[in-house]
Amino acid sequence: MFDFSWSELLLIGVVALIFIGPKELPGVLRTLGQWMSKIRRMAGDFQNQFHDAMREAELADLKKEVDEMAAQAASYSNIDPLSDVRKEMESAQRDIESAVADKPAAERPAVGEPAGAAAAPTNQAPVETVSSAQAPVAEPGVPPGESPSVAATGEGAKDPVTEPVKHSAAGSEPA
Repeated sequence: MFDFSWSELLLIGVVALIFIGPKELPGVLRTLGQWMSKIRRMAGDFQNQFHDAMREAELADLKKEVDEMAAQAASYSNIDPLSDVRKEMESAQRDIESAVADKPAAERPAVGEPAGAAAAPTNQAPVETVSSAQAPVAEPGVPPGESPSVAATGEGAKDPVTEPVKHSAAGSEPA
């Protein structure tokens, strides 16, 4: 704490012996030793209190970090990997619905009209569609898009219902 060399201590002792005297010197040294011990004890208590406060602060920081880790681990246990996908799909659906709602009625196709019919040029030949009265009825157990004879034989053939009917220039039967 104090940095005294041996020569300085010897000088202080000689001065104390001359001024205090040999008769009272032992009592003064005893009192000085008691004061020094009290000062050291108080300094030690202060250091211990300071170290205790530092340990408590460190423990509080560690406790805070552990609590944050526990909260983070708890949030990982409740993770839903599809929630982000759901949110994106819902926002895309809202965007589409708002775009359709904002579109003027003139640009929207009429009910039952194909989507491209309003924008189709009029110089092209119309394609005839087969009405539900003309379409053959599917038999049970036959997958849609296959005729009953093809399903029975297992051979691939074109389904006449799904193919558009084309008219030749002469107006003969559909090909």
